[in-house]
Amino acid sequence: MSNSQIDEVCEILEYIADNNTVPRNIREAASDSSELLKDEEQDQSVKISTVLGKLDEISNDPNIPVHARTLIWEVLSKLESI
Repeated sequence: MSNSQIDEVCEILEYIADNNTVPRNIREAASDSSELLKDEEQDQSVKISTVLGKLDEISNDPNIPVHARTLIWEVLSKLESI
């Protein structure tokens, strides 16, 4: 299980969380997901599963900008491949 892929995913999520053009609820979900992925105490498969569920839910939000939705889909793809 590649830490470099997790690091890439966290960078993308942090970019979304810091982007003021993205609605607050989506930024908060991205920030929470990034923090969860960095948590060393939990099992990696549990972390990834939780984040996948959370990101899948926000990717269907009608208020999400297209560029953020594309980044979320990229994150989902990377996490599913781990």
